[in-house]
Amino acid sequence: MSRVALGFVETRGNTGAIQAIDAMLKTANVEFVKRVEIGAAYVTAIVSGEVGAVRSSIEAGADAAAKVGELISTNIIPSAHEEVFELIGIDI
Repeated sequence: MSRVALGFVETRGNTGAIQAIDAMLKTANVEFVKRVEIGAAYVTAIVSGEVGAVRSSIEAGADAAAKVGELISTNIIPSAHEEVFELIGIDI
C-alpha cells in the first residue's frame, strides 16, 4: 500500500463543515473520505491525497469554515500508516 496523506478539519456545527468540504474539494486534487459527527455539534471532515494537495486543501477548508462557523482544529498526517485507515474505518 502506498502512503497517502490524510487531512482533517474539525468544526463546531454542520455549516462550517460543509463549507470546508466544498472549499477543500475545489482547491486541490484530493478525495473526500468521510464526514464524522462526533457529538456536541462537532463535525470532522477528512480528505486524502498527496501531501501538498492535502495541505492546500486543509488551509482552504479551514479558512472557509472559520468564515461561516467555528473552526476547532486542523491536522495533516503526511504519510499515514495503513493501521490509521483501519482505525478510522476507511479503505484507501
